[in-house]
Order: sequence, then C-alpha cells, then structure tokens
Amino acid sequence: MHTATIFIELGAIILTLGLLGRIGSRYGLSPIPLYLLGGLAFGQGGLLPLSASEEFVATGAEIGVILLLLMLGLEYTAADLVTNLKSQYPAGLVDFAFNALPGAAMALLLGWGPVAAVVLAGVTWISSSGVIAKVLGDLGRLGNRETPVILSILVLEDLAMAVYLPILTALLAGAGLLVGSVTLAVALATAGAVLFVALRYGRLISRFVSHDDPEKLLLVVLGLTLLVAGIAQKLQVSAAVGAFLVGIALSGEAAEGAHTLLSPLRDLFAAVFFVFFGLNTNPASIPPVLLPALALAVVTALTKIATGYWAARRAGIAVKARWRAGGALVARGEFSIVIAGLAVTAGIEPSLGPLATAYVLLLVVIGPLAARWTEPIAARLTRRRDDAAAPAEPQPLAEEPGVHV
Repeated sequence: MHTATIFIELGAIILTLGLLGRIGSRYGLSPIPLYLLGGLAFGQGGLLPLSASEEFVATGAEIGVILLLLMLGLEYTAADLVTNLKSQYPAGLVDFAFNALPGAAMALLLGWGPVAAVVLAGVTWISSSGVIAKVLGDLGRLGNRETPVILSILVLEDLAMAVYLPILTALLAGAGLLVGSVTLAVALATAGAVLFVALRYGRLISRFVSHDDPEKLLLVVLGLTLLVAGIAQKLQVSAAVGAFLVGIALSGEAAEGAHTLLSPLRDLFAAVFFVFFGLNTNPASIPPVLLPALALAVVTALTKIATGYWAARRAGIAVKARWRAGGALVARGEFSIVIAGLAVTAGIEPSLGPLATAYVLLLVVIGPLAARWTEPIAARLTRRRDDAAAPAEPQPLAEEPGVHV
C-alpha cells in the first residue's frame, strides 16, 4: 500500500513537471520558477502536501545537482579549465567582495552576531551552479563567448567552498583551530588530487570509459560520477565539484556519447531538484522575513550583475555578452540552502533559516529571468541614454515667401 502511494505521488509530481515545462516552453521562459512553484504547492503548508515520496525525491534532487555539474564539465577540457582559472582568479576576489559582504552586513545590522554574519555571507556569495547550468542550456548559451567566464566564476566559488565549509563547520561546532585546520587540509588535498588526475590522466580515463555500446557507456559514466561525487562529499568537498571534475576529465567520443545519453536523465533529476527545494519551503515561514530578504535579494542581484560584467570586460568580451554574463550569475540555490541548513542545525539564529529560504527562493525565481532579460534591458536603457545625450541636429532655415536662394 505504501509503495502504491509513492507511485501515485511521484506520478503526480512528474506529470505536473511535464505540464509546467510545456507552459514555460510555450511562452519562451525557463521552467525553473514554475518547478519551484509546483514544489511549494506539493510541500508542507501547500495546497496538496506529499510525504510518502519525500525521501526518494530528496535523493533524486542530489542526483540532479550532480548530473547538472557533470554535463557542464563535459563542455570543457581540463586544460580549458586551468587556463580560465588562471586568468579569472581576480574575478573570484571581486565576486567575494561584492556578494559576501552584503550578507555579512545584513546579519550584523539585524544583531545576529559574527558567526551568523559568516553564515549569511556564504548564503549571498555563492551562485547556484545547478540553476545556472540549467538556464544556460535552456537559453542555448553553452557555446557563447561569455560562458567560460561564467564557468570560471562558478568553479572558483565551488572550489572556495572546499575552504569555506570546513571553516564554517568548525565555527558552528566551536571546534579548536587544530581540528578546523585538519579538516581544511583534507578538503584542499582532495580537490587538488581530483583536479590533478583529471589533468594528467584525462585521456586514459576517456579511453577506459569509452565504449561502442550505449548501455555500457551510460553505466560506467554514471557509476564513476556518483562514486567520485560521494567520495568528494565524504572528504568535505562538494559532490558537485567532484562531478564537474569527472566531466572535464572526459573528452572526445566518450564525452560526446555521455552527453547524448545523460541529457534526458539530467533533465528529469534536475527538475526533481527544483521541486524538492519548493517541497522543503513552508509558505507560512516566508512573510515575516520577506522585506529583509527582498532588500538583500535586490542588492546582491545587482552586485552579481556587476561581478559578471566586470569579469567579462576584463576578458575582452563585447558589451552585450558582459550583461549576459552578469545576468546569468544572479541565481542562488543549493549551496546557499546547505550553508543555512548547517546554521539552523547548530541553533545559531532561529530567523536565519526562513530568511535564507525566502532569499534563495526569490533569487532562484529572479535568476532565470535576469539571465534572459538583463542584456535586452541594459541595451534599451543605454540606447535611451545615448539618444538623450546626442546633440540635436540643426534644422534648415525656412524660406521666406518670395525669396529664392
């Protein structure tokens, strides 16, 4: 009987996702905001709460993030990644300054203390790699000139999490300097080792994975990705970082075949991820913290746009693409929720969880819209400003009656 309930709930969720996706496609919108609203409807406090399938959906959501980052990694080689990281690390510093400081300032203004300030700084700093990867795919921008810049910033953020999360965990637990340092060293060593293997042995891994039989290729790539992601997470490194590095380690026929086979799985589990986020948000918890969350969302949306614009300009990319890069970075998501969840579990500040949830929900809805409309709006505003600044053309003198020149 319980299994039948799970099937009914999963069927209702997936069918609703399909219908929402059709609506988004019909009007040229990313389906992500619609998926989130669907999750709110099915979640606690929603119109039709579901509970039997919650554990399955939670696991599916984690797989969705892993597959999104794997597919993003398949678009680039390890050499491309290292080149971009070397050239874009100043953008990572600007990203931190522009986007972490507003969150820390908000926590201090609310009187939550320094530990909560560190938490909220992380919430506002890190863009959602999962949402952005989905949006770039939906908009057909994976091959655009600005995409490597966006990718570099996302990877720098994800790698920064290998430093930030162990420090935050130690702060929340009140651990000593020695314990925190050991955790940090393990995390950095793990990320470095995976990147080294991807760079040094990428071709060998691709040959091992590659196979003419699609079934065997799918099983090997998916199994390897989940294995590396799980090991990375065990060692305090993001599972998303591990999946991304697996993606860049594959090249040639292996990468092309994996991309074709995994695309439908990615779409399914990515949709489940966004629904799961909505399922875990109680609509009743949002109104009390909506105003500070909205203010923080507006400020950090603008700072993310400024970050992307600056980074793309530094890379010598055209003005339109700079605005596209900035708009694409606005969304926050999975990392922000993980960071806030750690603080809530530690009992740091009761209002921090609802504020972070409202903030992320706002930006995960605004993010796809910003990615689509930032460049057209900026172009229109720039055109109006140029038209207003242009000197008026002199008008020809009217001829007086009876006078001929």
